[in-house]
Amino acid sequence: MSCRWHGVEPAIALHLLAYLFDPAEPLLAAELTRLRGDREQRAEKIVTKLRADGVPITWAEVLGYAAGGSVGRPHIAQALIRAGLVRTTTEAFASTWLGARYFVPKSDLDVFEAVRAVRNAGGVTVFAHPRATVRGRVVPDRLIVELAEAGLFGLEADHEDHTPAERAQVRDLADRLGLAVTGSSDFHGTHKTVKLGAFVTAPEMYEKIVSAATGVPVLG
Repeated sequence: MSCRWHGVEPAIALHLLAYLFDPAEPLLAAELTRLRGDREQRAEKIVTKLRADGVPITWAEVLGYAAGGSVGRPHIAQALIRAGLVRTTTEAFASTWLGARYFVPKSDLDVFEAVRAVRNAGGVTVFAHPRATVRGRVVPDRLIVELAEAGLFGLEADHEDHTPAERAQVRDLADRLGLAVTGSSDFHGTHKTVKLGAFVTAPEMYEKIVSAATGVPVLG
């Protein structure tokens, strides 16, 4: 889930992983539907901007790459790769392309609202790559403390965008706050350089996630 923390200006974007929630829970389902619609409109605007500059990709092609799922910049990146304009998704996300020149802002959830919504839908949340400084600004520890108090379940430590030192920092913080620790290859398809299974979650952490999630909305 794409979220933002509004405790600083400008707000910091972050990703929240939501596991084992009830997809039929009305409030969360409505919010996810709204976000999906916003992402599709955003992607179509990006394609329109690219085509206006003569880039040979089509909206139908991008929709095809999404294969019925939520449409996003990775699918536009696939079209750019197919057109021979870039070699990888990372290159497509650079400033020359989707990172700045053809960037269109998207709507995100407030991170505290997202944590509460997933909890109320019976699921658990994990903060994705919280120390990935290579991706840009990262949030301070005090936010993670506040999120833990609000119901955050875990932190993703093992990720390709974390250095060994950053992974250790995440593990230490999780230990101090009593949070679960997960890993992820963050695999989005063969068009990226990341390898499936490069980082994994320990079985005991998986069991913690499953036991903590009810799949039943919280009442009251």
